[in-house]
Amino acid sequence: MKSASFPPLRVEPELRRAAERVLREGESLSAFVEAAVRRGVEWRQAEDAFVARGLASEVVARASGRHVPASTVLKKLEKRLARALRSQ
Repeated sequence: MKSASFPPLRVEPELRRAAERVLREGESLSAFVEAAVRRGVEWRQAEDAFVARGLASEVVARASGRHVPASTVLKKLEKRLARALRSQ
């Protein structure tokens, strides 16, 4: 597979200097940027999957009749917190 490149990235000089200061021995700025982009992509993919699982879970909960509205859950948590604070 052929490699591709990212478009040129314009940044403030201080950001470039900061990035160059944290480079590991033998690491290029290009390798650092590629690793950062790779981590960002992985993070966003994981975030998207998390949201999709949550939405799917909501559908299953509603269909099963076991769905509890967020307002109900929050009220119960507030009561538990109030009890815990009183018992301190």
